[in-house]
Amino acid sequence: MSGKAAADAIASPPRTPYPSAAAGWFLVIMLTVAYIFSFVDRYILGLLIEPIKAEFGLTDRSIGWLLSAFTLVYGFVGIFMGWLIDRGKRIWIVSIGVALWSVATIATGTAKNFVQLFAARMGVGIGEATLSPATFSMIGDSFPTEKRGKPIAFYSSALPIGAGLASLLSGAIIAWTASGGTQSLPFFGDLSPWRFTLILVGLPGLFFALFFLLMKEPARRPAVAAPDVIGGSGFTDALKYIWRNRLLYLGFLLLIGTMTTIAYSQGFLAPTFERTWGWSPQKYAFVNGVALLIIGPINMLLMGTISDWWTKKGVKDASLRLMYIGFLIMVPTASIPLFMPTAELAFAILCINTVGIGIVSAIGVTALLVITPAQIRGQIVAIYYLSISWFGSLGPIAVGELSSGVFGEENIRYAVAAVPFIFGIIPFLMMPLTRRLYREQLVRLKDSTE
Repeated sequence: MSGKAAADAIASPPRTPYPSAAAGWFLVIMLTVAYIFSFVDRYILGLLIEPIKAEFGLTDRSIGWLLSAFTLVYGFVGIFMGWLIDRGKRIWIVSIGVALWSVATIATGTAKNFVQLFAARMGVGIGEATLSPATFSMIGDSFPTEKRGKPIAFYSSALPIGAGLASLLSGAIIAWTASGGTQSLPFFGDLSPWRFTLILVGLPGLFFALFFLLMKEPARRPAVAAPDVIGGSGFTDALKYIWRNRLLYLGFLLLIGTMTTIAYSQGFLAPTFERTWGWSPQKYAFVNGVALLIIGPINMLLMGTISDWWTKKGVKDASLRLMYIGFLIMVPTASIPLFMPTAELAFAILCINTVGIGIVSAIGVTALLVITPAQIRGQIVAIYYLSISWFGSLGPIAVGELSSGVFGEENIRYAVAAVPFIFGIIPFLMMPLTRRLYREQLVRLKDSTE
């Protein structure tokens, strides 16, 4: 071996083979099912706003903060999870997280006051903070770069599937329980419809958590040294890396953050349709559930496929280009529907909005991983979720404040319509700069994220 070859061998650790495609995809499917459970537990509260308001005498301002309780803690806890996931047994961390958010969902249904409601929703956020950082870390160890788009998009498809199932399930349960008054469950006694709904959707997660204790996680791949890009693998190294590329990350995270802001603010859509056009929560839940289940998974998987195909064709910033397309679809179609004369027309435009949100959601982490060195991947993903979650939490807070303090609660649709443009203008203006910096970073990193 020549001196140069020996030096190269020392600088670059031997490549660890990826797991078989079957093993990788089985892991992805199980994690996706867990993500569906998480999103049902996360999303269902927005469909129960009116009865919760009535029972506790709350305003839209209070509901806005309640909807944000999840996101306020979700990202913060994710930072610690990122550190733990880069060092601990990831599949066990997922198991504990599934059990925790399921218990917290049940606790939401048993809350006696607003403080208990808020604390329970924070518990849901703590549990769910374990899942995505662990998932993307394991996907990175299961698939090479050019094959990650599909599994990440498949996992991300849990968002519309979970939201759709939450809509259909909650609509059916609300209609059923409303027709018969209170319902009873062993150990819980008599329950109002909204309480019964939350407890019923939380219980299955306790059993599902046990499956992950029996699963095997992929071997960690050796980090490829990238001394010109990053010094080490600690949390401070991750922060230094972000700071050195702060304008790139600012533009990138604001773009994704606009998506979460819009998506979280849409937790108010069920009461908006009821107050504006007279749709009952059950009707909105059914129509929304069917639309999400039809549009969401197909859209996300298609975007993942296109991302992989463009990448193989040599389009290095394929993921970012797709995100820009989604952003330009997402922002106007989130606002325009709220000014339509009929609920049917408004919902038709919101279906287009679902496509835009799905594109950005499905592609965001794929775009992040290719500019992230392997040795800080878990921590960078955790910081990513912290940023977009806290940014997204501003959505329902803004709707609640605008509804209760500016437009009046009977005109809640104007509050919902204002959010996309309030939060979308800065990332829109930064798009040319973000793309230039993104492409430059791809050149610097080359293959160091493999």
